Amino acid sequence: MKSIILSLLFVAGLYNANAQLIAPDTIQTKMGALIIQPVQHASLVLTVNGITIYADPSGADNYKGVAAPNIILITDIHGDHFDIKTIEALKTPSTILVVPQVVADKLPDTDKAHVVILKNGDNSMQSGISIGAIPMYNLPESATAMHTKGRGNGYTLGIGGKRIYISGDTQGIPEMRSLKDIDVAFVCMNLPYTMDVKEAADAVLAFKPKIVYPYHYRGQGGLSDVNAFKALVDAGNKKIEVRLRNWYAGK
Repeated sequence: MKSIILSLLFVAGLYNANAQLIAPDTIQTKMGALIIQPVQHASLVLTVNGITIYADPSGADNYKGVAAPNIILITDIHGDHFDIKTIEALKTPSTILVVPQVVADKLPDTDKAHVVILKNGDNSMQSGISIGAIPMYNLPESATAMHTKGRGNGYTLGIGGKRIYISGDTQGIPEMRSLKDIDVAFVCMNLPYTMDVKEAADAVLAFKPKIVYPYHYRGQGGLSDVNAFKALVDAGNKKIEVRLRNWYAGK
C-alpha cells in the first residue's frame, strides 16, 4: 500500500511539474509501480523503482520536472529518434545509452564509455531490467528502404515480470507478429515511413498485447486515425486494451 501511495504522489508531482505532458499511466509490476509517461511522437518515459528510462528523447524542454534518465534507448538514426542535442542536455555522467551500431558511430567520444551497442537479437541487463533488440524495417525489404533490416532496433523490456515492446520505425514484420506475452506495446503507424492503420491493427491482433498505445502516428499526410485503429482492434479482439493518448498536444 505504501509503494502505491508513493507512486501516486510521484505521478501527481510529475504531472503538475510539467503541465505540457499528458497525465501518465501506471501499471503494477513485481518491481513496483511502472509509470508510463508519453512525451511526444516517438518519445516516452518509463519509471519503476527509482529507475527512469527514456526512449528516443526529443526536445530537452519536454522533460522539465521528469527524473533524469538512468537508461536512454535509441532506436534509429533519423532525427525524430536520435536527437544528440537532447541526449547531451538530459543525460547524467552515469546514464547508460542503449543503441544500435549506427547510432553509436555518431555519438561523441565522451559518451562511448557509457554505451551499450545491441544488434538485432542481442540482449542486455541494465539496473535489473532486461533489454532485447529486435528488428524494425520496411516491407518489402529493400536496400533503398527508409528503414532497412538490421540497422535500427525495436526493443522489448522485461520489467518486474512485465514485458514492454517499443516498435521504433517498422511495418507489421514477422518479428513483431510473432511476439509473445507482451503486456504493453507502443506501435507506430505513419505513412509513408512505417505502416498504415489497417496494417498496424492487423499486426497487433497477431501478437495480442494486453495494452497497446498507438504512438509515432504523424506522417506526411498529418495524423493517422487512431480512433479507426482502436475500432479495428476492438472488433478483432476485445481483450486488447487500446489506450489513446494525444502525443501531439500543443505541437
